[in-house]
Amino acid sequence: MQYQQILFEVDSGVATIRLNRPQAMNSMSSNLLLELSNAFNQVKSNTSIQVVIITGEGDRAFCAGLDLKELSEGTDQFLERLDSCDIIESVQNCGCPVIGAVNGCAITGGFELALACDFLIASDTAKFADTHARVGLVPSWGMSQKLPRLIGISRAKELSLTGRFISAEEALSWGLVNHVVPASELMDKARMLADAMLSNDARAMSSIRDTMDYGWQHDLQSGLAYEAKVFKEFTAVMARDTVANNRQRVQEQGRSQNKQ
Repeated sequence: MQYQQILFEVDSGVATIRLNRPQAMNSMSSNLLLELSNAFNQVKSNTSIQVVIITGEGDRAFCAGLDLKELSEGTDQFLERLDSCDIIESVQNCGCPVIGAVNGCAITGGFELALACDFLIASDTAKFADTHARVGLVPSWGMSQKLPRLIGISRAKELSLTGRFISAEEALSWGLVNHVVPASELMDKARMLADAMLSNDARAMSSIRDTMDYGWQHDLQSGLAYEAKVFKEFTAVMARDTVANNRQRVQEQGRSQNKQ
């Protein structure tokens, strides 16, 4: 699939998606929304992809949110894309872990895109801000619900009601990002973490991710019950696979002996 406003590459089980509008701080145009949605659908349909890294091109911005110029023009195409391309759902339902490598500013919708990732690493030049209120908008991609759960409601209210920017180091101290590294080392760090995941069983990793997400959205008892349900279903499938693999191995050994 050909892309113009994102860069998409797959290397040894790791897909890297780069928002590629550096001249516009990687803001999301209608075309970028469509391409990003298509890219995550491509990830979901490709079983060889086990991890995704998403970042922005250039050193100024991870993503500055929606393209406000195009939004202000109110084009039918942009509004239709907003309705039809649920980017956050595409990220969450792609079937494998998503690492957000925040290389610069993550603002408003770009901040929400970052929050959709499973975890974040940031360059030492990264900054985060929620400017919905400043531009007269309200969140629709999870900011009002996810941010308080991650950093506490008081801190979340401070960010969303003031619109102030916080640095990567402050985001680290609040538990918003897992690691802060020099900008020149960001993608190497992201790849190192992705490579660590490649040694895991992909199905187990996907189930653990989904179970954690379910528990995060529900109370403890519901989460424990869901974990038990997933465990029973998963082990039943694994048992069937083990039997099938053993049977195939025995058959291959039999054919080998007959040839001797």
